[in-house]
Amino acid sequence: MTSLFDAARACLDAGAPDDKLALTLAHAQAFGDGGRPIDAAAPSPEPIRMPGRPARPQLVHPRELPRRGLGSDEGRAAFIHAIAHIEFNAIDLAWDAVYRFRGLPDAFYADWVSVAADEARHFSMLRARLRELGRDYGDFDAHNGLWEMAEKTAHDGLSRMALVPRVLEARGLDVTPGMIVKLRALGDDATADILEVILREEVAHVAAGSRWYRWYCRQGGVEPRSRFRELLREYASGQLHGPFNLEARLMAGFDEDELAVLEQASGG
Repeated sequence: MTSLFDAARACLDAGAPDDKLALTLAHAQAFGDGGRPIDAAAPSPEPIRMPGRPARPQLVHPRELPRRGLGSDEGRAAFIHAIAHIEFNAIDLAWDAVYRFRGLPDAFYADWVSVAADEARHFSMLRARLRELGRDYGDFDAHNGLWEMAEKTAHDGLSRMALVPRVLEARGLDVTPGMIVKLRALGDDATADILEVILREEVAHVAAGSRWYRWYCRQGGVEPRSRFRELLREYASGQLHGPFNLEARLMAGFDEDELAVLEQASGG
């Protein structure tokens, strides 16, 4: 029987979007049915590397990505593509959490398998919307910032939980409500409806990061607020931009002190 770690590795290695989606959904379903056991005797994970990716999109520095408005079909397609790329990366980030970090409670793996399946569904919805606009995933350049943070935190689950779900992915909680308002004002309810689903479900994903960050802190006797501040200083300098969606972040497991730390770190 395929172990959960082998399943996670297969999903990470899949390059074509259709293959990554199909494997993700199949293995997530099999795990839920008890068919992907967590192998306590599994060898250590292999060193981190780039997951499987399609030849396109071309990955460039964020400064090289052109700014486009939402007022044209081309601008909206580029925006949707950027969100789809985040979701595609998020599939890999969830599976990497499963594959990378061993010896954790079963609930840890259940959380991140569920997140992987959600992210695959989000990507599918966005890709379908792109195709309705006459474009497809890979038609625009993208950047690799999310996976770069995964590489930086591969050595430490506490840092991963603090920085990927609670900093990079949580950015969507802050910016998505405003984008929904703009899209509805432009009459693009189809895209706005997709973002409503993603926003609602991403709260739970960030909450999983909060939950397991605190678990790691308890296990290590670490004070979570001061450590979060240290990690922001060490890894996320220049990556925090307010204003923050305080209500959504509170729902996602931040507390008032942490929100104050974010405001301070962003210069807000």
